[in-house]
Amino acid sequence: MCRLNTTVDFEEALGELGADALRGLIRAILPELDERARRRIIDAIVQRAARSDSGWAPARPTPDAASRVVKFAEIARRNGYAEPSEVDAALREGVNAFLAKDYGSACDLFGALLPLLAEGEIDLGQDELVDDVLDVDLAECATAYVVARYMTAEPSQRATVVRAAIGEVDSVGLFWEPLREMERVAVEPLAGFDEFLPRWRTLIEAHRDERERDWLTNDDRWLREVIGRTEGAGGLAKLARTTGRTEDFRAWCELLVAAKDWKAALAAYRESADTVADDAYARGEFLDGIGLAARELGRKDLPAHLERAWREAPTLLRLRRWFGAAKTKSVLRKRAARALEGRPSKAPRQLALIYLVLGDLASAAQLLARAPGLGWSQAEHPGHLLFPIFQQLLGGAEPPAPNRFAAISARDTDVDEMDWILGDEDSMRLDAPEITDILHLAGIAQGVTEKARTAMLRGLRKAAEKRVAGVTKKQRRRYYAHAAELVAICVALDPGPKAANWVAGIRETYSRYPAMQREFDDHLRA
Repeated sequence: MCRLNTTVDFEEALGELGADALRGLIRAILPELDERARRRIIDAIVQRAARSDSGWAPARPTPDAASRVVKFAEIARRNGYAEPSEVDAALREGVNAFLAKDYGSACDLFGALLPLLAEGEIDLGQDELVDDVLDVDLAECATAYVVARYMTAEPSQRATVVRAAIGEVDSVGLFWEPLREMERVAVEPLAGFDEFLPRWRTLIEAHRDERERDWLTNDDRWLREVIGRTEGAGGLAKLARTTGRTEDFRAWCELLVAAKDWKAALAAYRESADTVADDAYARGEFLDGIGLAARELGRKDLPAHLERAWREAPTLLRLRRWFGAAKTKSVLRKRAARALEGRPSKAPRQLALIYLVLGDLASAAQLLARAPGLGWSQAEHPGHLLFPIFQQLLGGAEPPAPNRFAAISARDTDVDEMDWILGDEDSMRLDAPEITDILHLAGIAQGVTEKARTAMLRGLRKAAEKRVAGVTKKQRRRYYAHAAELVAICVALDPGPKAANWVAGIRETYSRYPAMQREFDDHLRA
């Protein structure tokens, strides 16, 4: 089959179309879409056009239309129910008023419906979230309502009005950083914003309850945002030192990173790591930040910072970073030997990688054999790391290609790895080399001895036996297939009478588990 690079093809084709051709294409495609997709595209086009420099805006709702929406909301409140399509239509009237800068009508229209939806006083007949049955972006409407209230309030009262408006709709909006959200949604610069900011800060500080310092509240988030806006990194540093809160130190560091002030970021990360010493997760995060700043500054002590991050907050991801920074086999093995001195016995997956880099396949095999049959989904179980690597080595091949191994190892990742994988692609992050790249540099496929082969086979078989025993004892039927797959891999790697007798013994032991037997049939026949 011929595979096209559809992304490139699309971008190139899109660039060839003029404005009139694009308009014609949109008009032709819209009727082919389902109603929800069609409405969302139309809404997006209206929003984009109203926010352009053309000066265009949708027609303002008439007084009759506005009064109908208010009346509809009251009837819906009394009945406790409304049709989603009618709610969509009513909210669109509010959107049109907002985009047309008719903020008074927007306040009336949104104010009639959004608080009722936020409090759950209107049932839309959904079993899921309200957003799942409405076509209109409810969070966007909630922020537009807050902006409309801001624009219609007296300058001296804006802070109080904005806080009250957020309180009405915060359960359907996104207000972790209300200043940023308001600026993003606004269709024109927010009037008197510079005068609003100090009043906003004063109001937040008046409502903050220091007795709740162990709990993260909206006021804490909002205070960080406004201090960052008005005082910059210096203000956030002062706040962090005053409160000692991890989130305040994080905000300080993130602002410096965003500004690419790496020298200041390095110092901030160091201070943060030392201050939050009792919070292991946060300390590891700040130690990573030290490494990031060291990399951006081109410092030669980057490997030392990566090592420190792993030693003080050990995860497989941090071990990969430290090992992956090595440029030669000898340096890599020296790091592995140094890592082994600490013997991370409570981190079998990390210990497994250390053994592999050192070429100690027998010890890695023993680690696999000792691993429990259950718990493969836990971050430190060595099974998903060692099984595919041993499988490749015993088959006479190099370890899996990076993309294949990534798919295998991604079944079970620790919190740090998930944060790294799912994080913002545009954010500054430390590299995390693939395990296979590290193993290729270590040269573990070269010169696998017969003794090592025997140890690896023994480890694989023991791991497969324990997996079968674990899933059957606890009747984890969804994992029967995985257990049978492990048995089948062992047979394929070392076929013959010995393997046949081994399988026969396993099947006899678990003969009273028909579902397990069926999985054996399927996998051993394949």
